[in-house]
Amino acid sequence: MAGVALATAGGVAVAVQSRINGELGVRLADGIAAAVVSFGLGLLVLLVLVPTTASGRRGLAALRTALARGALRPWHLLGGVCGAFLVATQGLTIGTLGVAVFTVAVVAGQSGSSLLVDRAGVGPGGPQRVTASRLAGAVLTVLAVLIAVGDRLGDPGTLVLAVLPLLAGVGIAWQQAVNGRVRAAAASTMTATLVNFVVGTAALLAAFAVEVAVRGWPAGAFPTEPWLYLGGPLGVSFIALAAALVGLTGVLLLGLATIAGQIVGAVLLDLLLPTAASAPGPATLFGAALTLVAVLVATLGPLRR
Repeated sequence: MAGVALATAGGVAVAVQSRINGELGVRLADGIAAAVVSFGLGLLVLLVLVPTTASGRRGLAALRTALARGALRPWHLLGGVCGAFLVATQGLTIGTLGVAVFTVAVVAGQSGSSLLVDRAGVGPGGPQRVTASRLAGAVLTVLAVLIAVGDRLGDPGTLVLAVLPLLAGVGIAWQQAVNGRVRAAAASTMTATLVNFVVGTAALLAAFAVEVAVRGWPAGAFPTEPWLYLGGPLGVSFIALAAALVGLTGVLLLGLATIAGQIVGAVLLDLLLPTAASAPGPATLFGAALTLVAVLVATLGPLRR
């Protein structure tokens, strides 16, 4: 029970990270700049942790060996690009959508794309069969996001914004699969996380450079509140927590508890600390509840006669 409680708390931390990065994007008036700050600070934490630990150094050596032998392909290292896109969408959309709608959209995209990623065998576990329960869960999550944004159907701009976290969720499934391969090759979760943050930060810096060249420097000023810079370290902490708990809870229970915490935390944040544009209505709350049901359905095994 303690492991499940901690995993649920980790999911709540992910929702908090989304709110922090979203607020930072509003303050800077630039979601990409906020993502650069978040990813960059997370990278700094990992650059201190990984090389200074024996397991981190062994992981880096094993990673080099796997790349040299061809056991790991260079494209397996690109999962951080999807993570960078997710963090960028936090800064771009949460100020308008709210954390609850954002989270439901991400989970919907992740659930649907995970079927394809598992079937293609991108992850370290090889090809996974698409079961009726998983397919039903994916359909329910897509329905959940449609319900969650149902009260905003009259605003095309808001619906377009909702597509961004949906696409980010699609990328998460592929990111988790290739990061799993890197983790397996390096035998180190923190080494795989470092690779993820290096690639993600590089991608965000490139996007930010293009944005500055086209639009100029962000109009907003860097806020002085320290809590607005905790998004990156929170992400690193959550990954470390998941690595520590998975041996106790198993992958399935860890995933369920994390998603449950993420959705519940997102709804509570929007209810208790609503932004100017994101107090969740009945449709959003029902969509969040349906997402929890969909995740549970997706984890059910084939029914026995």
